[in-house]
Amino acid sequence: MKSDKRKRFEKVAENRVEKILDGLRLLGNCSNRNNYEFTKDDVDYMFDEIRRALKDTQSKFESEFVRNEQRKFKFK
Repeated sequence: MKSDKRKRFEKVAENRVEKILDGLRLLGNCSNRNNYEFTKDDVDYMFDEIRRALKDTQSKFESEFVRNEQRKFKFK
C-alpha cells in the first residue's frame, strides 16, 4: 500500500514533469525559421541554461540519497 507521501509525490511530480515536457514542445515550435529569427549562439545559450537547471534539480534529488545513506553514529 502506498503511503500518503508517495501518492502526493507521484501526483505532483507527474503534473510538473508534464508541464516541463509541454514547455519543451512549445520551445521546439520556435525552431521554425519561417516565423522566427535566431542564431546558433541563441540556441546554445538556451540549451546551456536548460541543462544547468536540469543538473541543479537532479543534484537536489541525488543529495537526498547521499544524506540518507550516511551512517549515524551509535554506541554498540
